[in-house]
Amino acid sequence: MLTAVDALPDRPRRVLVAGVSGAGKTTLARRIGVVLGVPHTEIDALFHGPGWQPRADFMADVEHLASAAAWATEWQYSAARPLLAERAELLVWLDFPVQVSMSRLVRRTVRRRLRQEELWNGNIEPAFWSFFTDPDHIVRWGWRTRHKLRSVVPGLEREFPGLCVVRLASPRDVETWVDNLQHSVASGW
Repeated sequence: MLTAVDALPDRPRRVLVAGVSGAGKTTLARRIGVVLGVPHTEIDALFHGPGWQPRADFMADVEHLASAAAWATEWQYSAARPLLAERAELLVWLDFPVQVSMSRLVRRTVRRRLRQEELWNGNIEPAFWSFFTDPDHIVRWGWRTRHKLRSVVPGLEREFPGLCVVRLASPRDVETWVDNLQHSVASGW
């Protein structure tokens, strides 16, 4: 497993970003897409239909995405993870301290709700009081799953031999790694 300062063995064309809720997966996947010149697909947009219902075409859409020559996306949804990991060349793991991810998640959720931001297919964050009534409210979900990836990601390189894994342990690591990625691309990699 590589760190923020380790050089990648090759220029990746299919990239996953893993992390708990609020870590910044979508933001980083979008940035990686720009740096590498590959399209970013937000996997939440493929999953969530109107009324927060899962879309029937989700796995077909994931298969279509995974079969493309180049992409960047988030490594989410247990049904989609193996298919994506099998095709990916690089997985960037945002393994931040709980306080970093949770504070980001709470701020993002509050901002989205106050601004009534449309997320995917007409969905907006639910009312604040739903935190107390919905066991799957995103903040409660984030807390419940805050350590989930620590038992999953370390074994991925053995399970998927063509997959290179980079672990970034802080927002500062992210900036260092993205700077190095930009430099590698600019140098002609």
